[in-house]
Amino acid sequence: MVNKPPFLEAHPSKPNGRATLWDGLRELLAYELVNGGQVSIINRLDRETSGLTLVAKNRVTARNLHRQMQARRVEKEYLALVWGWPETDDFVVDGPILRQGLRQHSEIHLKQMVHPDGVPARTRFRVEACFTRETSNGYRFALIRAYPETGRMHQIRVHLAHAGHPVVGDKIYGPDEGCYLEFIRTGWTPELGSRLLFPRHALHSTILRLPDAGLAWQSPLYPDLRAWAGENLLAALQNRVI
Repeated sequence: MVNKPPFLEAHPSKPNGRATLWDGLRELLAYELVNGGQVSIINRLDRETSGLTLVAKNRVTARNLHRQMQARRVEKEYLALVWGWPETDDFVVDGPILRQGLRQHSEIHLKQMVHPDGVPARTRFRVEACFTRETSNGYRFALIRAYPETGRMHQIRVHLAHAGHPVVGDKIYGPDEGCYLEFIRTGWTPELGSRLLFPRHALHSTILRLPDAGLAWQSPLYPDLRAWAGENLLAALQNRVI
């Protein structure tokens, strides 16, 4: 198990690109690789998502873990900071997902959307805390725990946006998809900061369980997310362990 920091890609996306989690693991596990091992990242997180990443060091374990993932026997929980206060403490988004460009215009090729023609996708959500933070374009925010029951591309982010509570800092599913296009052109700027409030989407992989093996891991809310939410979130949590 690895606790991945934000802004680190899981796998190389192009030759001679920036360092990735896979590169680092190959260096760390050089002895195992020389002796017939391999590096297999089982649950690949987006570059900006922080938190728990499951890694297999040999072919047999990788095959077994992939089968458990496909059979939905790996339990995952995420924490997200979102815009607004949900009306209920517990809610479910049962919404099929497909690439938006297949049904309506989008300048972002990888952008997903909820659509009846999509692949089945379901996420349960629980509100952990509601808090306030004065910003230029909003003051109500919430910390939400997500329980994805399927594993579609961008599923949690798509479902939260569909529910009216996009993830803070989300360049694709946040206030305007133009933020993503601008970021590609210019990188992070103060103007983008004023619209998105946070330099990455505020999503963290916090718990992974392998019930068949009796194993579980937990990673607390990443420090940058905790710092952004500030004392108001800590007061709202009332000493709960998050």
